[in-house]
Amino acid sequence: MASKKMIKSLNEQLNKELFSSYLYLSMSAYFEEDNLNGMAAWMRFQSQEEYAHAMKFYDFIHKIGGRVKLAQIDTPKDKWENPLAAFKEAYEHEKFISKSIHEIVDLAMEEKDHAARSFLNWFVDEQVEEEENANLIVEKFKMIGDNKTALYMLDKELGARNS
Repeated sequence: MASKKMIKSLNEQLNKELFSSYLYLSMSAYFEEDNLNGMAAWMRFQSQEEYAHAMKFYDFIHKIGGRVKLAQIDTPKDKWENPLAAFKEAYEHEKFISKSIHEIVDLAMEEKDHAARSFLNWFVDEQVEEEENANLIVEKFKMIGDNKTALYMLDKELGARNS
């Protein structure tokens, strides 16, 4: 059985993952309003992925005999200055989530909670990928600047996401 402190941390992370899903769904709606359907699809896919991450925490908490405690989810922002600003926020959010995961890993190591440490390894690796993907898109936006043709092409590229 995990400690109360560990269960609390896992529940907090579960709720952060749910907020992530909500945030990316809000970004998807923002992009749809601007007819950037590829970016909207990318963010919607990201929202679904974050929900799946939340459910991994949900299931793990139950497996280790903990009690899931869902907290209120804050209302996410719904407007950004431009598409680059939205993806910059997504990148910063992924860095925040990585830091949070690392803190739980530190707790698992401190408490010698081998089950939690093993479970969290997947998230450590996943966050490397999440940060890399978001940063790559930010860098592409910086490269294309105000070029509308390049924006159209990037939108089309992001809409082709299948994983």
